[in-house]
Amino acid sequence: MSLSNGRKYLAIPGPSVIPDAVLQAMHRASPNIYEGELHDLTKSLIPDLKEVAMTAHNVAIYIGNGHAAWEAALSNVLTRGDTVLVLATGRFCIGWGEMAQSMGAVVQTIDHGMQSPVDLVQVEAALAADTDGRIKAILAVHVDTSTSVKNDIAGLRGVIDRVGHPALLMVDCIASLGCDRFEMDAWGVDVMVAACQKGLMTPAGISFVWFNDKADAARGNCVTRYWDWRPRATAEEYYQYFDGTAPTHHLYGLRAALDLIMAEGLDHVFWRHETLARTLWAAFDCWSQGGPVQLNIADPAARSHAVTSVAIGSPNGARLRHWCEHQCGLTLGIGLGRAPADAFFRIGHMGHVNAHMIMGVVGTMQAGLTALQIPHGAGALDAAAGVIAAS
Repeated sequence: MSLSNGRKYLAIPGPSVIPDAVLQAMHRASPNIYEGELHDLTKSLIPDLKEVAMTAHNVAIYIGNGHAAWEAALSNVLTRGDTVLVLATGRFCIGWGEMAQSMGAVVQTIDHGMQSPVDLVQVEAALAADTDGRIKAILAVHVDTSTSVKNDIAGLRGVIDRVGHPALLMVDCIASLGCDRFEMDAWGVDVMVAACQKGLMTPAGISFVWFNDKADAARGNCVTRYWDWRPRATAEEYYQYFDGTAPTHHLYGLRAALDLIMAEGLDHVFWRHETLARTLWAAFDCWSQGGPVQLNIADPAARSHAVTSVAIGSPNGARLRHWCEHQCGLTLGIGLGRAPADAFFRIGHMGHVNAHMIMGVVGTMQAGLTALQIPHGAGALDAAAGVIAAS
């Protein structure tokens, strides 16, 4: 017998829970793409997208997922044969580097493993050793969705400036935008990429590249007409925003999602994500006292407020995910990029998430650990409730 009938809860690290307001905005007939409301709506997105990224610079919108944003960003700055420095803290920055390599770049990787943030000392040494300035760009991930590590991007800019290296700082904010505080201009980021399906609470299908004048001036020979960010960022004709037909219904959904973010206020959005993340961590601190359950990132300062990666021992990750989904209707994320995959799972707590939803996640996992007889410490529900109560 199952208790999973009713509304399902997709607690994976993206696509995230879609607000009813977003679904309702998208539930409409196709609009006129040549004039009128859709044009005005699209133009209204630009200042809000800049505000969410905390930048006064340019933004280009692409029809595609986060990988499309990766390629768009690289296409506009690279010349074949350029060197890029990849700062790997999980699967996703490695993947971005693999894409750069496929475009003809020489990839130099500093692999920090699966449980640690970027080591700024190592980065400083690598940049200081590059006396010829061969490194054209540094690729980093603010939050790696596979490991849930959060990197110190402001600190990374400090290292680059201290060495006096001219490389572009390019940052993947796909998992973090609208969840973990990120300040593109204040932190000295030249190129930033994100997508709509996580903190921006819109069905997957559109992505974004923000870029400053330094990045635009670094233009290489890899750019093609479709990936070119210039006409998208300075569109004179409506079709130039998308190099063709607009992703009409996604735009209506994104408008509704940004309205929700702006109504709540960015500072409150960040506070809410931080508080709900600490609620989860409090539960895990208790569970870890009596069994194999361990948060992947030991240092709370290096943990994302959007996603939490957990080690639980093989095959307990797969067992717990299956039980939670099929017995209770809660879907947890797979152990992406980890070996063995069934020893890990991830929880997405990004976007349209509140206290009772997170307490439901904690309670369901507690039931699963008990039902499956996976050893765990006591007191998790009380600890999680205490964080909510104190907030």
